[in-house]
Amino acid sequence: MINMDAPRHTKLRKLVSAGFTPRTISRVEQAVRAQARRIVDAVAPKGACDFVEEVAAALPLRIICDMMGIPDADHRRIFELTNIILGVGDPEYASTREELMGAALELFQYAQALAEERREHPNDDITTALIQAEVDGERLTRQELGSFFILLAAAGNETTRNAISHGIKALTDFPAERARWVADFERIAPTAVEEIVRWATPVIHFRRTATRDLEIGGQLIRAGDKVVLWYNSANRDETFWSDPYRFDVTRTPNDHVGFGAGGPHFCLGANLARREIRVMFDELLHRLPDMHVTRPPDMLQSAFIHGIKRMRVEFSPAR
Repeated sequence: MINMDAPRHTKLRKLVSAGFTPRTISRVEQAVRAQARRIVDAVAPKGACDFVEEVAAALPLRIICDMMGIPDADHRRIFELTNIILGVGDPEYASTREELMGAALELFQYAQALAEERREHPNDDITTALIQAEVDGERLTRQELGSFFILLAAAGNETTRNAISHGIKALTDFPAERARWVADFERIAPTAVEEIVRWATPVIHFRRTATRDLEIGGQLIRAGDKVVLWYNSANRDETFWSDPYRFDVTRTPNDHVGFGAGGPHFCLGANLARREIRVMFDELLHRLPDMHVTRPPDMLQSAFIHGIKRMRVEFSPAR
């Protein structure tokens, strides 16, 4: 769906939106705080940890799995499979097409098994919503259901994980910005979260279709042309941003394209991601205020995902 266009994209997005109703998100928001507290509770006494796996990955993974009705016992395998799918090209995760297809097939089969269980025993989760949703009398096909399951499982945890990871790295590199945010957390949080997403730009590029003729940098693009949009470049464009290479928690306005550019492909989970980022940093900055990155992050080798695989942080132990 992420590379589709109208009218098919519009119809399928309506089906998937059934799992992101205000009621669903409201219920999930109540769980975000509890999960964030449990995560910080687990690392606080240690004084050091791998921030990516123990903090940044843990929150969005648990939340999206709970939203989709995936049992706790399966969370780790979902984490491993989405790492392979979005980490293709990185030898640590998947260096061949066969490895990628194997992971996608396993996740597809998992989706079918969970969907079958939900047909017999419906629940208040996204998987149930997807198999029951209809648009113009149509429901998702078996293939579409599997594809959406993979998309939601991957996008629902990988991108927010990387935004949170890049966020703590930025707060380490720009200590004055950290101090500003800590001093007035609630007021600054909305702009700080947007700046974290701009700074991180978790998804590097997508293919889109031009809707009208236009010229960019001397290059003529005609309506209907397929173009690749490099979001990380747009979010650092010196002709648009004032001092784009400075992390500024009060940057206003902040019309970044980290969630897309606001059109029909705008990230369906943007509000959930914002909530997760805000709550995670609320817990971290208040309970572990001196947390800082102590060595260069181990970056994902990818031209698609701006990911961090591992990153050590240290802090004063706390309860």
